[in-house]
Amino acid sequence: MIVVTRLNGGQFGVNPDLVQRIDSAPDTILTLIDGSKFIVEESMQEVIDRINEHRSLLLARARELKAEPRFEVVPDDEQDADDDHPLAPAVPLRPRSR
Repeated sequence: MIVVTRLNGGQFGVNPDLVQRIDSAPDTILTLIDGSKFIVEESMQEVIDRINEHRSLLLARARELKAEPRFEVVPDDEQDADDDHPLAPAVPLRPRSR
């Protein structure tokens, strides 16, 4: 979400993925993909900068998560000995008929 300011001073969050268009005439008008329109205090360039910053933060976070996986593969010999429900053996696939 990006935070923008209404003309009366109230702030609200907008999902930048839903912004279809930004107009400046002279107030900045955000048009969402569902047709909703919001007049905001920020300039067109400020809104664009906030959207770009939001997207760059998402990409940076995705790279961090990719570089630091949150799971580890446990070798078979370390499985719990008290496992009451072992997996069934794999079933071979039938050859494809031509």
